[in-house]
Amino acid sequence: MSRLREQYQTEIVPAMSKKFGYKNIMEVPKLEKIVVNMGVGEAKENVKILDSAVADMQVITGQKAVITKAKKAVANFKIREGMPIGCKVTLRGDRMYEFLDRLVNLALPRVRDFRGVSADSFDGRGNYALGIKEQLIFPEIEYDKIDKVRGMDVIVVTTAKTDEEARELLRLFNMPFAKQ
Repeated sequence: MSRLREQYQTEIVPAMSKKFGYKNIMEVPKLEKIVVNMGVGEAKENVKILDSAVADMQVITGQKAVITKAKKAVANFKIREGMPIGCKVTLRGDRMYEFLDRLVNLALPRVRDFRGVSADSFDGRGNYALGIKEQLIFPEIEYDKIDKVRGMDVIVVTTAKTDEEARELLRLFNMPFAKQ
């Protein structure tokens, strides 16, 4: 069992129950999944670029990435329906907790001029979205081996009903929110 999952059961559940007055431990919000998405716009000219993005994603998450395809054609971007334009990984269970641990404790502190992540990036239903500008902040990525700096989106899906509950859950998981 991962360290964060243990921390959730021993520290976070009692703290959340006390703060929000949950009567049953099944009411306490928990992490459902983490989706890591990387859009690769240059893939429309060269499909080989997408392969290196998929390889980076696999190294970062420890799980095979799925190639995402365009849902509809966009003439301005020269994209046709069904063209490969990115990749994504959905993490659950121990891999999810391990990724969150590495993101919070190793990757985010390596961001230049880091003052914390935005506390306003919740969607109203208890899910959190975080944009990362470069994959170099992850220690698994070797600077010499990358062909291009790429960003990615990290979406943390929780079972929380409100943003306040989700914010408290992520704060207890040591997510470094910026001071307002």
